[in-house]
Amino acid sequence: MNKRKIKNWIIDIIGTILGSAIMGFGIASFLLPNQLSSGGFAGIATITYYLLKIPVGAMIFVLNIPLFLFAGYRLGKEFLIKAIVGTISLSLFIDIFDKYPSITTDRFLACIYGGVLIGLGTAIILKVNSSTGGTELIGNIIKTYNPHISMSRNLMIIDMVIIVLNILFFREIEIGLYSVIAIYLYGKMIDIVFEGVYYTKLLFIISDKNQEISNKIGQEVKRGVTGLYGKGMYSNKDKLILICAASRSDISKIKNIAKDIDERCFIVVANAREVLGEGFKK
Repeated sequence: MNKRKIKNWIIDIIGTILGSAIMGFGIASFLLPNQLSSGGFAGIATITYYLLKIPVGAMIFVLNIPLFLFAGYRLGKEFLIKAIVGTISLSLFIDIFDKYPSITTDRFLACIYGGVLIGLGTAIILKVNSSTGGTELIGNIIKTYNPHISMSRNLMIIDMVIIVLNILFFREIEIGLYSVIAIYLYGKMIDIVFEGVYYTKLLFIISDKNQEISNKIGQEVKRGVTGLYGKGMYSNKDKLILICAASRSDISKIKNIAKDIDERCFIVVANAREVLGEGFKK
């Protein structure tokens, strides 16, 4: 291993442990005391925790053992080591935090904060290409057999089945309702970490006064404008379409500029999930 690879490996292991600690805190301090589930093996372990008094962390580790055998063969030694570190860390942190009093007994607050923390921890782990086992590791294994299979839907079905089992065991429909909120926030938190919360708008402007509009946008809003040639299928005429990426605060300024110059101009405003480059994220 060269120095750079060793450094990256250390960062990956630290990220795996940090993410596991955050996940463990979210599960043990919010979801578990309130009988809520985040799906996956943690949901199964929650049932055995209340039914057989088996520590959640220990149960999660036991459930993952068969997966490690397949993962080592299908996913490689490097990923397997990180997955084992992640699973052991998560199991230990859950059982450590479970020894302390719960943060809240309000299920609504528990599902919100628990979902956010688990999502944040999972996102950190995914960032370093690691895993804490469970249904996500199952998904990675299946992907090696069929890379085109839609695992998100299948894993969601598995999580829903586990939530239904939680409802049947605890005999409370509210547990399922709150657990669904936790899983939703868990997924949204992963999206936020990977894609950010900074939404950029993309404007498409069609006008016969393209040059004037683009010049004024550059002068007053300090945004670049690109012209792409298109064709109006109804009029059968060639058209120059102006495209401008801008922040939400610039939208009204750009629309006013276009309308002031050409009140008959056609404007489409769309969301751009991420924009990289000058004036935006580097």
